[in-house]
Amino acid sequence: MIIAILGPTAVGKTSLSIELAKYYNAEVINFDAMQVYEKMNIGTAKVTKEEMDGVKHHLLSHVKITANYSVYNYQKEARALINDLLTKGKNVILVGGTGLYLKATLYDYSFKEGTSSKSYDDLSNEDLVKKIEKYKIKDIPHINNRVRLVRLLNKLENGEEITMNGNNLLYPDTYFIGLTTERYNLYNLINKRVDTMFSNGLLEEINSLRPYYENSKALKTAIGYKEFIPYFKNEISLDEVKENIKKNSRHYAKRQYTFFKHQFNIKWFDTDYNNFNNTVKEVITYIDNH
Repeated sequence: MIIAILGPTAVGKTSLSIELAKYYNAEVINFDAMQVYEKMNIGTAKVTKEEMDGVKHHLLSHVKITANYSVYNYQKEARALINDLLTKGKNVILVGGTGLYLKATLYDYSFKEGTSSKSYDDLSNEDLVKKIEKYKIKDIPHINNRVRLVRLLNKLENGEEITMNGNNLLYPDTYFIGLTTERYNLYNLINKRVDTMFSNGLLEEINSLRPYYENSKALKTAIGYKEFIPYFKNEISLDEVKENIKKNSRHYAKRQYTFFKHQFNIKWFDTDYNNFNNTVKEVITYIDNH
C-alpha cells in the first residue's frame, strides 16, 4: 500500500506522515524538491530526527547543495525505493510539497535520459507562460494547467522531445490524502512558521550557506533562501526578507492547491489543530474502509 499525503505548506503533512507510518508499519519517502538537498534544513522545514520518532525516512538531505538534481533523478530513485519496499512487504508513505515529483513517480511519466527536467517551483503560472511565449509557440496550454506548462517548457528548454504521458497510475493500491484548512488560517500558520524559522536560527543557517550561493541553483531558487540574496547586497532589511518569505510562501501554497486539485484524485480532510489525533483517526478510518 502507498499513501501519498498532499497539501499546502505548513498544513500539517509531516505530523500526519509520522503517525500513519507508525500505525501502518510504513517507511516515509520525501517528495519535496528542496528537502533532498543537504544543509537546507530550517528554511525548508525539514523533519528533524526528534520529529521522525524512529520512523525511517528516505530521499532527505542526500544531494549535494551544489548539484543539479531534477525530477528525472528523483523519479528513478523514488521508484526504485517504492518497488524495493513493496517487495519487502512494507507500506510506503510519500509526503512533500512538489506535486510534479509525485506525479512523475506514481504515473507513467517517462523522460529521455540526459535531459534536464525541472519543476520550476520558483515560477508562477504567469511566469511559465511568459517564458513559453518567447519560443513563439501558438498553442500554449491554459494558464491554470501547470503540469502541461511545466512539461512544455521543459521540452522547449531542452530542445528535444520528451515523452511524458502521466495518465496511468502505476501503483493501483494508492491513497491520495489531502490536508487542508481555511485560507486565512493557512496564511496565519505560514506566517507563524516563518517566524519560528527565524527563532530557530534561519539567519545562522543562511550565513553558513553563503559560500555556496554562487554555485547552488537550489539556494538561488528555494523559498526561504532566495529572499536573502538582496539582503546580502544591503538592498533590503532583514524584516523585509522575512515578509518576502511569508509572501512567497503564501503564493506557493495557492499554486500547490491548484496543482494538487487538478492532478490527483484526493480525499481531503480538514486539519483539526486543536486535537490533531482527530484528524489522524479520520484518515485511518477512511483508509481502512476503502
